[in-house]
Amino acid sequence: MMVFVGKSKKSQQRFDSPEEMYLSGTLPRTTEAVDGLWVHQGDVIRAYAEKYQEIPDLALELPTGSGKTIPSLLIGEWVRRKNEGPVIYAALTKQLARQVFVTARREGVPSHLLIGPASNWEVREQSAVEGAEAIGIVTYSAIFNSNPKLPEPRLIIFDDAHAGEQFVGEEYGVTIRRHDARDFYFLVLDALKPFLPDLLLQRLSGKDDLGAHHQVRLILPAVDKDALAKLDATLAQLPEPYKFRFGMIREGLHSCCVYLSYGGIQIRPMIPPTFENRVFSRAKQRIYVSATLGSGGELERAFGRAEIVRMPRPTKTLPRSGRRLFVFPDLAAGGDGVTLTKRIVSLTDKALLLCQETVGKAEAAARRLADEQVPVMGRDDIREGLETFIDAPKGVLGLANRYDGLDLPDEACRIVVLEGRPDTVGLQERFLSERAGASVALAERVRTRIVQGAGRCTRGPNDYAVVVVLGSDITRYFSLPENRKALDPELQAEVEFGWENSRGVDPDKIIDKVKIFLDHGIEWREQGEPTVAEFRQDAVKVEPNGSDALGKSASLEVEAWQLAFSGDWRGASGKMQDAAREVGAGGEATRGYRGLLLYIAAVWLHLGAQNEAQRARARALVREAAAAAANRGTWLKEMRELPGAEAMSPAPEDLIAIKAMTARLGGKMRPNRIADELNRMCEELNQKDASVYERALTTLGLYLGADASKPPGPGRCDSAWEWGTAMWITFEAKSEQDPGKLLPLSSIRQANSQLGLLAADRGLDYPPPGSCAVIISDRLAVDPKDASVANENVYMTSTEVVRQIAADVSAVWDNLLSSVNGIASEDARRRHVLAVMTENGCLPSQVINRLTLNRIRPYD
Repeated sequence: MMVFVGKSKKSQQRFDSPEEMYLSGTLPRTTEAVDGLWVHQGDVIRAYAEKYQEIPDLALELPTGSGKTIPSLLIGEWVRRKNEGPVIYAALTKQLARQVFVTARREGVPSHLLIGPASNWEVREQSAVEGAEAIGIVTYSAIFNSNPKLPEPRLIIFDDAHAGEQFVGEEYGVTIRRHDARDFYFLVLDALKPFLPDLLLQRLSGKDDLGAHHQVRLILPAVDKDALAKLDATLAQLPEPYKFRFGMIREGLHSCCVYLSYGGIQIRPMIPPTFENRVFSRAKQRIYVSATLGSGGELERAFGRAEIVRMPRPTKTLPRSGRRLFVFPDLAAGGDGVTLTKRIVSLTDKALLLCQETVGKAEAAARRLADEQVPVMGRDDIREGLETFIDAPKGVLGLANRYDGLDLPDEACRIVVLEGRPDTVGLQERFLSERAGASVALAERVRTRIVQGAGRCTRGPNDYAVVVVLGSDITRYFSLPENRKALDPELQAEVEFGWENSRGVDPDKIIDKVKIFLDHGIEWREQGEPTVAEFRQDAVKVEPNGSDALGKSASLEVEAWQLAFSGDWRGASGKMQDAAREVGAGGEATRGYRGLLLYIAAVWLHLGAQNEAQRARARALVREAAAAAANRGTWLKEMRELPGAEAMSPAPEDLIAIKAMTARLGGKMRPNRIADELNRMCEELNQKDASVYERALTTLGLYLGADASKPPGPGRCDSAWEWGTAMWITFEAKSEQDPGKLLPLSSIRQANSQLGLLAADRGLDYPPPGSCAVIISDRLAVDPKDASVANENVYMTSTEVVRQIAADVSAVWDNLLSSVNGIASEDARRRHVLAVMTENGCLPSQVINRLTLNRIRPYD
């Protein structure tokens, strides 16, 4: 009788390439396996074996719907069979990891699913992965955590790597949301007190402060050792899950940025220190599989790698990733985008809604679009997989920040709704976009999210789906020529076709067009498809301005943040200065980002300075940062000055405003009357009536220290703010316009003329340099054909931004009225006014920055 069972050590057959392995028939594929590889899939795995298997960091681009999982698994299995060590396949979420696992088993690739807490992993499966007997399929979080339990691998394959910033960068940081963890928010806020003026602390501690809600402030805690120590001690007190995230950055807390807002606090380095992670950094090779690889260095920044080699994309053999019909409901006649979207959804009663809001808001938005009898689903309903939604005959699925990894092919879902522009996921992104004027650094990320979201329901070359673009901000995104041109030609054509077939079209006719498309019969093939093909002929992809400069600076930025995390301040500063020089080649498009890099380099050099010459150089870098950022650098006024640095001189318009406000405070004031006037101003800025709104707009200018008025005569601007001959703003207030539709060309032409007319009134040939004309409208989209008509100094802003400024101005005057009487000298009063206005973003230079984030004319 045999007691022990043995197994002969039978070596696995090896092959010269993954393609040969696949064609050999040695993989135990199931009957559900695909019939064979597409041509481009074979091209990719063949090229990998020939040229790229020894490159440490390799990016492999296969667009959405072109089948990237199978070639990735075949590469992993081929490497595993070479017995060089464990192979790990990382997916973004548990759900996606399960999908990969199903595909691997179907295609005969030995694998084990290691998801959830490591303590729950089966020892047998974990051992098989460690012994390179099977591929380990995991989530990103299994790798990027404070104590990863995975073996040091020969190869890691990162699926959907274009989402790296969201799933890697944000892992290296502590984010505390006020709504979710109020007590912890105030605990950390208390630790940040040394960096904050009293009035800001008061506003952050209050309730429903509109202006405080909006602002995101940057703090570099390393400039104050005592405050840094208190912040460290405070964060160490936080419970799970915060303590695990803190454990990933604690060693380098001195190099972290703090982003502070009313709604939350985020503490993280700009680029994650992945070099500290043994599983990630010690892998012989890391492959980043992505649907969209830009040229701006986004992949390098997201994963903290200085150099990632791009494998050439097999463009000639790629299949089309399905057909999409874009619909822009906000452009339709009538302008009721939500109602039209609901009508479109009702055609199938099955839709996916994607937005960047919270989970609760995403599900509420989905409920708004669903008929009463249609079930609404959310994140919890698909936690174990998409089957619940796919198998349901009806349903609207609302998800927040899930632009990747959702496969809804064919009849599973024919409608996807993209609500809102996904450009501020996290406080770091908000600061870069709204404060630092560095949205160009986010352009690649935003474009990827939109492209990915649009492709969720077209998963193969013959698939088709309606893509509804809902909301003024995302409609404006597609209205900008530079954003359209950055898309692949096929997608450009689809967007152009959708735009032309939505703009000013009766909603009933749009519904008819959508029905024809969903039917996908002869009427679409004979009328729709040929027209899309016409648009395709003229489409050429053009990388956005500044992309090349950002791409060249990425490796230097990665090296700089690694050095800073390790405490090598002077080395980090030198690398960051080099990065800023590269970024500077992007010209106007990258100046805000260059200013930020120069300021960080200045702080780091100051921290590492060993003599006065180095400290003087650090102060000079701060001045360079201010000059580089120009009016996009008003956030610099909020930063703590380096010791020995001269205070940055206020801009001429700021000096005029400070003088005017100080004089008013020194006169015969009636505080109650001023308070009433400010309250009335805020109330009137909430109204649509033109005459009421214009009056409030002029009042706002007066309380900003401007000579504000409505110029007399027909065709003149609705309000003009003048700070002597230093700076002017003219306003076209379109408060009565409905949010839908496009901004009329007549409004642009009217704004073009206003500064010239005002100059003529003053007997001048030209307005002061830098003056701007601002159109206030909630129609934040301009037809691309009209955008080029605008002068370079014409901008758009929303009524919401104006209300936020008004709330800040009210807070400024509330503080000044209660504090100024105790200040004797006029010079001291002026310094106090300067400080209070600066702290609340109300200096004219700061207000202009807030009003001019959206230029109408495209940058050349």
